[in-house]
Amino acid sequence: QVQLVESGGGLVQAGDSLRLSCIVSGRTSSSIAMGWFRQAPGKEREFVAGIRHIWSGGSTDYADSVKGRFTISRDNAKNTVYLQMNSLKPEDTAVYYCAAKRALVAGRLQHEYDYWGQGTQVTVSS
Repeated sequence: QVQLVESGGGLVQAGDSLRLSCIVSGRTSSSIAMGWFRQAPGKEREFVAGIRHIWSGGSTDYADSVKGRFTISRDNAKNTVYLQMNSLKPEDTAVYYCAAKRALVAGRLQHEYDYWGQGTQVTVSS
């Protein structure tokens, strides 16, 4: 079993930065691939970023809407995955979820993931 706890959300202005954290417990973060998803009001949950299992090189993947602004990273010593969000826009406003899957590749589809955090709210004002 894996437990995920997100933190770091908040209210910021357009152009600001935030760093979300996801603490992974129950299994070491190095044994699973991780992803970040988000869900805006009235919209479907969507993929934001993913990072592969460390044995698979730890390469990353990003949605086009965040590429160049967001960075996903992992610190296996701290069992933590981060999402650094720069140049935030009002359209980035959403609840952000951390997700984990017992696989090498992160993937972009919700059903691929086995475990989910409770979510953290990010609100970007214009």
